[in-house]
Amino acid sequence: MTSKKKTAAKSKKSARKPTSTAKKAPKIGDTKKSRITVLIADDHSVVREGLVSLITRKTDMTVVGEAGNGREAVDLWKKHHPHVTLLDLRMPELDGVGALKEIRSNDEKARIIVLTTFDGDEDIYRAIQAGAKGYLLDCIRRVHAGETCVPVHLAAKLAQRVSGETLSEREIDVLKLMAQGKSNKEIGSALFISEGTVKSHVKAIFAKMNVISRTEAVANATRRGLIQL
Repeated sequence: MTSKKKTAAKSKKSARKPTSTAKKAPKIGDTKKSRITVLIADDHSVVREGLVSLITRKTDMTVVGEAGNGREAVDLWKKHHPHVTLLDLRMPELDGVGALKEIRSNDEKARIIVLTTFDGDEDIYRAIQAGAKGYLLDCIRRVHAGETCVPVHLAAKLAQRVSGETLSEREIDVLKLMAQGKSNKEIGSALFISEGTVKSHVKAIFAKMNVISRTEAVANATRRGLIQL
């Protein structure tokens, strides 16, 4: 090899960059995959828009779907299988607890946060019983990590709810009719039971709820989420 050829070969080698220092470009989608995917289900568009705006500002989160009712929430969950679902308790077509049960029937490990302005202990109790893992937006990261997140004041309500006496389904039925202003006779006729049996149920309701009047019982039941007016 002539000296000119040797010089040219050396210059080509020196022009090559060492492979050990070359950096691989990140694959498209790597950043997205590392984010917590969130599905939002709320029948109020303003609430959804606010949550989307809030979540999209977080570099470790991304919204994959928005639902305006419980049925749509279940369908979108099946489509996207999000890491965390924000679920309003009171929605049309299918309420939050119903949607929660359907989702968890598909995947019992589905991570769901109850999103609601109502704090009736019966609503929360039913949601937790159905498998909800959190109650506030602040819990997204903790729930994604597999924790259960319930604010202290709500935990106290739940403890009281679990330790207290539970109204039977029949007593709830009586309460609902009481809330409509029906008399014992009318309640008995609607439920196909005697007036005496209705009186027994009313007495049991008063004792369990620690109230002394129908008005107080209805107000207490409404506040707790046992009935909805």
